[in-house]
Amino acid sequence: MRPTRAMLAVVTSAALLASAAGCDSATTEDTAAATILIAADLELTGSAASVGNAYKQALELKRDQLNAVPGGPRIELDIKDNRSDSKLSAQNITGFANNSNVAALITGACAECLIDSLQTITDRKLPTISLSPSSDVVTPVAERQFVFKLASNPLDNASALVSEIASSGIGRFGLVTTTDAYGKNMREAITNEAANANVRKVGDRPIAPDESEVDTSIAQVVALQPDALVVAALPDRAQEVAVSARKAGFDGPIYFDAAAAGDLFLSGEAKDATEGATMVFSQTLTIDNVIANTPAKASRAAWFSEYTSRYGTYYGPSSFAADAVQVIVNSVNRAGGTNGDALRGAIETAQLDGLTGPIRLTPTNHSGLMPQTLVTLVAETGRWQLKA
Repeated sequence: MRPTRAMLAVVTSAALLASAAGCDSATTEDTAAATILIAADLELTGSAASVGNAYKQALELKRDQLNAVPGGPRIELDIKDNRSDSKLSAQNITGFANNSNVAALITGACAECLIDSLQTITDRKLPTISLSPSSDVVTPVAERQFVFKLASNPLDNASALVSEIASSGIGRFGLVTTTDAYGKNMREAITNEAANANVRKVGDRPIAPDESEVDTSIAQVVALQPDALVVAALPDRAQEVAVSARKAGFDGPIYFDAAAAGDLFLSGEAKDATEGATMVFSQTLTIDNVIANTPAKASRAAWFSEYTSRYGTYYGPSSFAADAVQVIVNSVNRAGGTNGDALRGAIETAQLDGLTGPIRLTPTNHSGLMPQTLVTLVAETGRWQLKA
């Protein structure tokens, strides 16, 4: 049953307060910081701009929600555009690291941007939460003590996708990934999972995240006549691949990994190309069609409603950014302040029933989103729906 606007209005106030508390049993003490300054290095222009701007919107909405909670610290943001350029990102991060008022850093979808600044982050002892889906941002943990990750994991994505493919009776699939760190993670993970599931990969085509024209590359995969096409890429690129595949004559099922989640609604050529496509992602993308029968679901429904009300639509990974802010605020409370070592230690043991799903960070696992967060979604009549 889909919750009505009246139902959402009833739960919104209480749910947002619950979200502000973070469902973290260790956050009942008064915060030691009157103001928490959070820096963010995001892709507001360039190839990943749609994701970066969704993160920015989410950060600003979450800030406003937390600042409306009586008695809490004041949250301030310093957001800079890295233009999807790791060199500019390094300049931004160096500037943030040299500002002693910055408590923590949030970085966007670009894994390479963060990796290039690891030394600066470590030397400054600047706790950092990455919104990149790449596992490279947090492994090996010994070399990334101050870096944490909230987006879904390549291994979890691959496992869920291959399981869905195998259960559908598909024997042969073509794979399209990007040439960046995340694409390489997914290529390896899906290849290994497919081998274990006895599902055959018949084509493997990496494309650049900013490649201007993908038709030739996708036609080469389609020419191998796979039963299905698996796409691991950020939303805009993933939709371009789907459109290109249909133009090349591919009429089989298309499977997207969690990084492809973007706007709830699909339009234009992408709407037709993705009709019936499958994607693994958080239930939060379709929470408006879920009964909010738990405090966590009520918080997610309220977040969905508030984001949609402010920005006119809902964008899937926005909840990653909101959860990152909440983890930082909860951890400042637990650490008793913004000292880098103490805050890092608090984040490293954070537990949160987040807007995306359950988050559990540990000293040996800095990637906090739990595998059970992933559900199967299907594109139907221009929007994503939970698979029946």
